[in-house]
Amino acid sequence: MSSLPVVLSAAGATPTPSPSESDPAVPTLQDAQQSATNAASWVEQNWSTWLAMGLQILLIVVVAFALRGVVRRAITRLIERMNRTVQAVDGTALGGLLVNAERRRQRSQAIGSVLRSVASFLILGTAALMVLSTFRINLAPLLASAGVAGVAIGFGARNLVTDFLSGVFMILEDQYGVGDTIDAGVASGEVIEVGLRVTKLRGDNGEIWYVRNGEVKRIGNLSQGWATAGVDVTVRASEDLDRVKATLDEVAERMSKQEPWNELLWGPIEVLGLDSVLIDSMVVRVSARTMPGKSVAVERELRWRIKRAFDAASIRIVGGATSVEDAEAAPDPATAVAAPSAFSNTDSPQVEATAPITPQPTPPAK
Repeated sequence: MSSLPVVLSAAGATPTPSPSESDPAVPTLQDAQQSATNAASWVEQNWSTWLAMGLQILLIVVVAFALRGVVRRAITRLIERMNRTVQAVDGTALGGLLVNAERRRQRSQAIGSVLRSVASFLILGTAALMVLSTFRINLAPLLASAGVAGVAIGFGARNLVTDFLSGVFMILEDQYGVGDTIDAGVASGEVIEVGLRVTKLRGDNGEIWYVRNGEVKRIGNLSQGWATAGVDVTVRASEDLDRVKATLDEVAERMSKQEPWNELLWGPIEVLGLDSVLIDSMVVRVSARTMPGKSVAVERELRWRIKRAFDAASIRIVGGATSVEDAEAAPDPATAVAAPSAFSNTDSPQVEATAPITPQPTPPAK
């Protein structure tokens, strides 16, 4: 059997290979040389631009991190100087009470953290935008998208943003600190931790309250400046006011000289006078300026001493606004006498009507 080429040659036809059967073109040395020449020419035309961009990016990064380090160090030194300034007033009576070590530490950490975070965000964010602009990237769409995303996040996390901003201003204004006793409206107690979002309070019964800073509409700080201890003493209206005042003055003078009350009292205990006068009682007001947060202890001790002094002086303390005194006079003899009645007269018709009917005798049987 003859092969196909032999038959075609006999017929006078020459086989032509199909395009699919032809071998791929092998690049020649001249083609490779041309490609290398084009690449070298392109690199030669753009290497200066690349070098300038690289140097510019490197310079931006170096300046940004250097500036960030300088600003953070300046913030740290500023916070340390604030602490030293506060420590300088610790020797005074008021300065040692308004601030303490834990309060200064937490406040300094919070302020420093906020300032450092804001500085880092601004510096590094600006550097990132400058790097992107170096690559000839149009920043307008990016900034527009960031603005829209920021608005959406602001609406979604408005409570978080409110809490954060309120916490920042509370710390910067030093409205309260660790160790202060405050009334935040929603809760009251001693501050045990101050955060940028939540403030922790310990209540009177030992419970811990987590109060969001954005929910606090008003704050009453009971630990700054001074406090007032007030005691109302209710006595009988028949008591001698001069003797009552002399007894109270003696109690106040003795308490002001004894420890630890002489340190807790920031002013003399004063008898302000009659606070109210009723028919059977009168109220005498006693007041004193005390150390912040110690008014309750001073009031309890003052009541204790006043009660003992009044007992020794035979001055009776009555309770309530309308007290009832025990009558010391003899009982009224008329209370044992019955009221006059018609039944007291034996000849009255009423007595005769109520007399029992006399039974009739039974006749004898026949």
